[in-house]
Amino acid sequence: MTDLAADTATGVRYRVVHETRYHYQSTVSLSQQYLHLTPRSFAHQQTQSHLIWLDPAVSECKEGLDYFGNHTRHVSITLPHDSLLVHAESTVVLSPRPGLAQIGATLPWESVRDMMGKEKSAATLEACRYLYASPHVTSFPALEAYARQSYTPGRPQLDAALDLTQRIFDDFEFDAKATEISTPLEQVLRGRRGVCQDFAHLMIGCLRSIGLPARYLSGYILTHPPPGKPRLVGADASHAWVSVYYPPLGWVDFDPTNRCLVQHEHITLGWGRDFSDVTPMRGIVLGGGNQELDVQVTVTPLAPGAAGT
Repeated sequence: MTDLAADTATGVRYRVVHETRYHYQSTVSLSQQYLHLTPRSFAHQQTQSHLIWLDPAVSECKEGLDYFGNHTRHVSITLPHDSLLVHAESTVVLSPRPGLAQIGATLPWESVRDMMGKEKSAATLEACRYLYASPHVTSFPALEAYARQSYTPGRPQLDAALDLTQRIFDDFEFDAKATEISTPLEQVLRGRRGVCQDFAHLMIGCLRSIGLPARYLSGYILTHPPPGKPRLVGADASHAWVSVYYPPLGWVDFDPTNRCLVQHEHITLGWGRDFSDVTPMRGIVLGGGNQELDVQVTVTPLAPGAAGT
């Protein structure tokens, strides 16, 4: 972690700029967009400031919360346009998360599985919504077989989750051309290639196939430039990872794309059952024809006390 950021024992501050640009072949007369671009505030992250602006300017904007508690913004643009820029800018503070020492001696995973049908606490009942199949995550025998290589009898829940995280990284190759968001999970498992969304869906499917809740996290991750080189604007990217439920600690995050327990370099936009629940931006347009899309994300560590947005 760069020394510009605050000490990790007290919190790490980041500035995030996310820009989405559409260039249309012909004029768009109406655009309606549904945005998940506001970072969440929760135990391990606080959003200090946030703004969104669009060019052209919006004609109507409605803010709210979705079913999972994520902040949403529904915007309409009625001014004719042949390009669209959506600029989201935030300052967040990340607080310490459970480390490797804290996840080593957890309850056996079977005990956690059995709790899901018996425990009636609000947190466990809320976690139950992440037990079942969703649009991009299904369960099938080959997926359960892959999961059980990590989830052996009596193994501690989070120790097994870390092992599964590491196995996915080792067994699968990151390949941006191998899949699309609509690629079935069965094909990802057979082909052993994909991107962060695929690996998150894969790990979630593994956990759900053996009766454990898991949710999809959408957000950003800090990337590191080569030694001696400046941080490049737009070099970071949207990212996806997995949250695993363990009642004594709550939700604990793992990143199979980067083979790690999430600590202080992942910034959360929102969570849901899979990608379809927390797509950063989706919508409809009238007109436009063919379109070109460009997305740039820049994550910058901030010095303590530095100005944010």
